[in-house]
Amino acid sequence: MTVVFVDGWFGPDPGDWQELWGLDLVSRRVVQDDWNTPRRELWVQRLDEVLAEEVEPPVLVGHSLGVLTVAHWVAAGGDRPVRGALLVTPADVERNPDPAIRGFAPIPRTPFPFPAIVAASRTDRWMTPDRAREFADAWGAELVDVGPVGHLTAAEGPGAWAAGRELLDAVS
Repeated sequence: MTVVFVDGWFGPDPGDWQELWGLDLVSRRVVQDDWNTPRRELWVQRLDEVLAEEVEPPVLVGHSLGVLTVAHWVAAGGDRPVRGALLVTPADVERNPDPAIRGFAPIPRTPFPFPAIVAASRTDRWMTPDRAREFADAWGAELVDVGPVGHLTAAEGPGAWAAGRELLDAVS
């Protein structure tokens, strides 16, 4: 099984849990041309290009704006085979005033055609628990409260985030 990491705004964070997971998983990252000025259509296109190269259905692991990239890919009719998705601390671009990411609004409510788990934090500055539940329900995903862990960035110190690896195993 291959894991495809779909990072959020500003891209990979050195020492983050995704990088640590990648050390012992068969994995690859969706690499965007411009991490600082995200453009929805380009990010979705790049995700589709990466998925087109996969021989077997991968598991997607999206974080923050990467979760919305997956949601927009599904809403755009993305039809490449996907085994499942772990969607970690999505960003609520509908309620964030930063113009750099407003292009990802509105957030699609299209149900996902594969199993998915939304991992939501009680202390995430980018998405309230109630909004996370709203999106998980719309996407047909299981919502898991991962506790008061912020937005799960490297700066917030989750390390290899063992609880997240259990969620990855559950959706695989």
